[in-house]
Amino acid sequence: MREVIVIGLGAAGVSAAIELKRNRIEPLVIGKDGGALGAYPGKIENVYGLMPIKGQDLYQIGLSQLSYYGISYVFENVLSITEIEGGFLVKTDQNTYSSQTVLLATGKTRIPLDVPGYQTYLGKGISLCAACDGYFFRKKKIALIGHGAYLLHELEHLKKLTDDILIFSNDKALPFPIIPDKILEFKGDKKLREIKTDQGVYPVDGVFLALGSPSLLSFASQLGLMTENQSIAVDSSYQTNIPGLFAAGDAIGGKLQIPKASYDGIAASYAIMHYLKK
Repeated sequence: MREVIVIGLGAAGVSAAIELKRNRIEPLVIGKDGGALGAYPGKIENVYGLMPIKGQDLYQIGLSQLSYYGISYVFENVLSITEIEGGFLVKTDQNTYSSQTVLLATGKTRIPLDVPGYQTYLGKGISLCAACDGYFFRKKKIALIGHGAYLLHELEHLKKLTDDILIFSNDKALPFPIIPDKILEFKGDKKLREIKTDQGVYPVDGVFLALGSPSLLSFASQLGLMTENQSIAVDSSYQTNIPGLFAAGDAIGGKLQIPKASYDGIAASYAIMHYLKK
């Protein structure tokens, strides 16, 4: 049985794994891909010591760091996590692993829109992260597309930057006016300029997406984890309500930012080390 399994190859997971390795603990890191970081089309501009860098490039640097420190990692899709005596059983699409502790650093899944123009203007007016790109749309006309708690989370950030926000949603439970039109196409020139729906055309400077729910919620359901606002609830030591099961990064909510995720991973690693010593 291993001491630690880290699930996630993003900033939180890699940062945690490196710190564990530096303290003579051998983690296994499991991830199916680069997640939101690897898929991010724009440039990340708030990581200390780095000039603006593409998400895919930063993800590759993280993998190189794992290799440099001799940390084992595999590209597998985690299907389930179950409690066993003395720890957890992690089943992937290829193998089954056991470990005394598990760190969930899965991030949050962003779901793309199957709408013409989406791929064309992704990173050129269409953004997947309000905290990451909202700054570039201060006092401009923007649209927010989504539903539920994720939409509300992004809206709180965007409202600080502009008063001109169109909200496209089919979520009738939202406590404010929405546009329920069916979105047919994103149009523009070199940048996004408008949203075409079945009811008309809406000029915009930018679009933010808040669709879907975190994939980690399926783990929460399997294990009986406590959640809050579609995020895993943890205590001050990043431990969930199940002893030995920790979570960090976007999975626990808060600012969906690389520096914050890295800090979470490092802090969680020390909590895990303390738990193992006990």
